[in-house]
Amino acid sequence: MTTDQPAARRRYWHEYTAPHHGWRTDPRTGQPGRPPGEELAALRSGLGRPVMDSSKMWPYYSTEVDDVLALQDRVSDEQQAEHAALALYGLHQQGQSRPMHRSGVKLGRALRELRRHGKYSENALDARVGQLAAATSVPALLVHLRGLVTQLRTVGQPLDYDHLMADIRAWHQPERRPQVRLKWALGYQAWQDKTSVGDE
Repeated sequence: MTTDQPAARRRYWHEYTAPHHGWRTDPRTGQPGRPPGEELAALRSGLGRPVMDSSKMWPYYSTEVDDVLALQDRVSDEQQAEHAALALYGLHQQGQSRPMHRSGVKLGRALRELRRHGKYSENALDARVGQLAAATSVPALLVHLRGLVTQLRTVGQPLDYDHLMADIRAWHQPERRPQVRLKWALGYQAWQDKTSVGDE
């Protein structure tokens, strides 16, 4: 049976990350295939900018365009969330020797690991995470995420970008924010369980 629907594209962070959390092997060279620096720079060009505003990012979007919204010169929440996640991934992966996308490491857990690392003051980090959770708009959320992702990069702490994108998408709907906050809190506030390695 044939279909006119195009095959769904993988998210950018899956193009290079293998299921075992290492790099995918480049079939041409047999070597680990890492994201090229110019691609990561293109992704970072979207930081602080609206979706579609940076033409350098256009080749890396995978979300299908909503034709109804496009006729109104608008984009979907999913498109906006992917744009934000791509830009943050470009920031996070910059200069890192291992993948910064890791399946199952949701934001709360990643921030908990950052807190345990000891590089940053626990009180200061608690305050920044509190500001993130208290964000009353998507732009404010993204400003706080940018600062926290920069700290995660500093200590080499990976993050699940599929889950992050879903969280950003949910933030566009105020009625969904309490559930996202709950998920973050459950992951972040589990620091007293020093042996926990499971997903939150």
